Amino acid sequence: MAKMLKVGKIVNTHGIKGDLKVLPLTDYMERFEELDRVYIDGYDERFYIKNVRYMPTFVLLSFKGYEDINLVKRFKDKYLFIDENQRRDLPEDTYYIADIVGLDVYTTKDEYIGKVKDIIQTSSNDVYVIEGEGNREIMIPAVEKFIPEICLGERKIIIDPIEGMV
Repeated sequence: MAKMLKVGKIVNTHGIKGDLKVLPLTDYMERFEELDRVYIDGYDERFYIKNVRYMPTFVLLSFKGYEDINLVKRFKDKYLFIDENQRRDLPEDTYYIADIVGLDVYTTKDEYIGKVKDIIQTSSNDVYVIEGEGNREIMIPAVEKFIPEICLGERKIIIDPIEGMV
């Protein structure tokens, strides 16, 4: 199976005509207009997008052939995925979460710290959650001051932590 990228989470239905309220997991909410199909976690079929509308922090999606609330209620709390080949090109020094999670983390002094296990998205900047020795969680703000280098080819991140951060 091809690698899939998570682009949203269905949080609820909207109305009675099969619309779904989706929390976008992308910085570019209008991304959904560029898609013709998505996959829903736990279902093998492709879901073809019929309509896309926007609320301030949510996307309203409807799928072809699913024009009734009773057909879409089961999708609540499921994630939406796209094929990796549908990913957009990102600006330089910008990365997909899926590319960062799992990378090894080293200090500028080549000390192994752990692996990135999650990324917390905040309004100011992302925070990388690193699983260190003994399942200890280390949180590093994703800013150049603390993360001077990301090497996707080498599958590693170089951090420059201040005292007490690690």
